[in-house]
Amino acid sequence: MQTTITHETKQVKVDDVKLYINGEFTGGQGKTSYANRSPFTNETINNIAEGRKEDIEEAVKAAKEAFEQGPWGKLKVKERLVYINRIADLIDEEAEEIALLESIDTGLPISQTKNQAARAAENFRFYARMVETKLHGESYPVDEDFINYTVYKPLGVVGLITPWNAPFMLETWKVAPALATGNTVVLKPAELSPLTANKLAEIIHKADLPAGVFNVVHGFGETAGDALVKHPDVKAISFTGETTTGSTIIKNSADTLKKTSMELGGKSPLIIFDDADFDRALDAAVWGIFSFNGERCTANSRVFVHKNIKDKFVEKLKERVLNIKIGDPLDPSTELGPLIETEHFNKVKHYIELAKEEGCEVFQAVVPEELKAGNYVPPTLLLNATNDMRVCQEEIFGPVMAVIEFETEEEAIQAANDVRYGLAGYVWTNDMKKGHRVAHAVEAGMLWINSQNVRDLRIPFGGTKDSGIGREGGHYAIFEFYTEPKVIHVALGDHHIPQFGKKK
Repeated sequence: MQTTITHETKQVKVDDVKLYINGEFTGGQGKTSYANRSPFTNETINNIAEGRKEDIEEAVKAAKEAFEQGPWGKLKVKERLVYINRIADLIDEEAEEIALLESIDTGLPISQTKNQAARAAENFRFYARMVETKLHGESYPVDEDFINYTVYKPLGVVGLITPWNAPFMLETWKVAPALATGNTVVLKPAELSPLTANKLAEIIHKADLPAGVFNVVHGFGETAGDALVKHPDVKAISFTGETTTGSTIIKNSADTLKKTSMELGGKSPLIIFDDADFDRALDAAVWGIFSFNGERCTANSRVFVHKNIKDKFVEKLKERVLNIKIGDPLDPSTELGPLIETEHFNKVKHYIELAKEEGCEVFQAVVPEELKAGNYVPPTLLLNATNDMRVCQEEIFGPVMAVIEFETEEEAIQAANDVRYGLAGYVWTNDMKKGHRVAHAVEAGMLWINSQNVRDLRIPFGGTKDSGIGREGGHYAIFEFYTEPKVIHVALGDHHIPQFGKKK
């Protein structure tokens, strides 16, 4: 089937999606498909070829041959990086369509998906620069006798399993360093957001990468994802998604001793002291949970507010919540769109009802009647919350903010850390000694002081505790995950070798 979607002056035709294996678009060996539904209307947009174990095996075989027998493994670095920069240029050329497809597929407001396309292109350019300028080894001379040096070699076939929130940017965040370092790729995108993964395959096909270097197998985690994780020829798995799934992937990777990188869930605290810049802290708190429809792992879903300013802060939060523009994700003025699917919508609604049972006052905006066909959860505040409630301990992954009062610095730190997750955290105070002190004490992989969630590709991204293992970004990706160090020992002279078995 084909769906034509018009946005302002641009029409986008959305065709059925196929797998991309060994340089060709194919329907898959099982010849089965599943419906891809719009979060905005819950109507079918198109049909997606369902990849299964046999398709994963075909993709891995193609990727292995491209690495071991094809030209990819033999290319000089500069020649390989020509392809990487070409992909970035093609993403720029297709940015408008990418943003539209992302909004159509995920329900994210187009004002936010536009930024994702630009970030995706920069992912490729950044890793091209990193590999060209930073991916070098070290030498270790030993007097005049030896010199030992290191080189960094690609792993081979890597499996990338990506989520449905901000899918295009997050796919490219993995694909770019994997390809730039010389690996070949099998991508298993989230089944709920296949459109921009298919667009990436079209772009890479247009960039003329050798067949088998990049492959996309759509499908479900229990079949396609599981087969990718267990395949003995896949050397590493990078996964972004839910914590329980990440734990299962690590277990299933153990038999083949794969490298794994896990970027998992979060329940991130935002701590606002009474000496903070009130208005900027308010801006950051609202943006941090209600942007991306609340479907982001680093969202500040627990907001700890000092008792001296809590009442005023809550009143301002209520004003903001009522003014957030809920609407069609393709409307440039929309600030909050529908959640990805009905099952997730029902899960978030269940947590809101649970909050009432646990004693929270629930304050919400109202979803306009004309949007009721979509998976809309309005911006929601859980007031009078306490940190021990389930709604403050479990990841909701929606536009739901729990507001918790605190009095002392020690109390805020203890509550912030009293959770299974440790991905991100935010501190707002004009006392920089206190800001640094609290940031050091909060158990999270990333902390922001007097800042919203701004990112720098050079720094590590990842969490502690149940929020993951390993880091993405910067040299952490190219040195620690997508390559392996090899040591070469060179004798500079005739050093002593024991002569076992020689007659004296």
